[in-house]
Amino acid sequence: MRATVIHGNRDVRLESVPDPQIHQPTDAIVRVVASCVCGSDLWQYRGVNEVTKPSRIGHEFVGVVEEVGPEVRHVRPGQFVVAPFSICDNTCVHCQNGIHTSCTNLAWWGSTDQGGDPTDGGQGEYVRVPMADGTLVVTPEHPSDELLPSVLALADVFGTGHHAAVSAGVQAGSTVAVIGDGAVGLSAVLAAQRLGAGRIIAMSRHESRQVVATEFGATDIVAARGADGVAALMELTDGVGVDCALECVGTKESMQQALDSARPGGKVGFVGVPAGGPELPVRQMFSSNVGVNGGVAPVRGYIPELMADVYAGTVNPGRVFDLTLPLAEVAEAYAAMDERRAIKSMLRP
Repeated sequence: MRATVIHGNRDVRLESVPDPQIHQPTDAIVRVVASCVCGSDLWQYRGVNEVTKPSRIGHEFVGVVEEVGPEVRHVRPGQFVVAPFSICDNTCVHCQNGIHTSCTNLAWWGSTDQGGDPTDGGQGEYVRVPMADGTLVVTPEHPSDELLPSVLALADVFGTGHHAAVSAGVQAGSTVAVIGDGAVGLSAVLAAQRLGAGRIIAMSRHESRQVVATEFGATDIVAARGADGVAALMELTDGVGVDCALECVGTKESMQQALDSARPGGKVGFVGVPAGGPELPVRQMFSSNVGVNGGVAPVRGYIPELMADVYAGTVNPGRVFDLTLPLAEVAEAYAAMDERRAIKSMLRP
């Protein structure tokens, strides 16, 4: 079969790799119907996270179950499934507490599983799924081509944006600022709107992303960044700041902007992968009573709730996919996101 392999800085290739096989009795084999490139994949692509050897890549995919191991009880061949970006058993104490990304049997796509076997990357034609009963979420029905992007968004970005909003305590009537206009930031706008926020200020300098943010529920757009962005936000909020600031980038500057945007007693929800060295100014937090909550999003726990709204048609998170390419053009999918010609690239076999 064919799958994406990253070799180094801005070097991704579609290569022939062995077909996946059932290794553990709890495994399943999924035929990938759609996958995508994540903003966090770009940290390796850009060389921020060093690639020491050719490796499978990709952690967001949906597809059809082709085969299951003898101990799989709840997932059956023929079902359409969403695979969240982390692998979990969904039964340990941390999973039961809703933090699936701290599962005692946690594994990651493109790494190794709980048995020490290499795990597949999601950007391929087929994927072996460890702990299939815990990891995979079965959809109510096979999605149409129109619904497919929104179902794929459940694998990561919509749940991650939702985690930012939940972590910051967004509720009916909240005033919210979203720092970051990538797919996660835009998803956070949608998540805040879904939770009933009264005002949503999207920080975005890119017209195409401003359009999506507005469609998702942003009431205001601030194009400035840093201190200028905070000043513009303060002007919009009569010098008070926002109840909830959603940090969706992962740099020192974006975290500081989020902290500076929150009102005294407000809260920052952060989900940006901390590849840019964000820091917490404890003295500022102490003085302002601003709280910080968040981290790697446990999207497995959010999928059933969010999926219900996707299938009901009340949300359309798939709008973040503005480029769809065949898997054979995966290198262009990465380049387009790296060069900000695309918000998020979807790959079809």
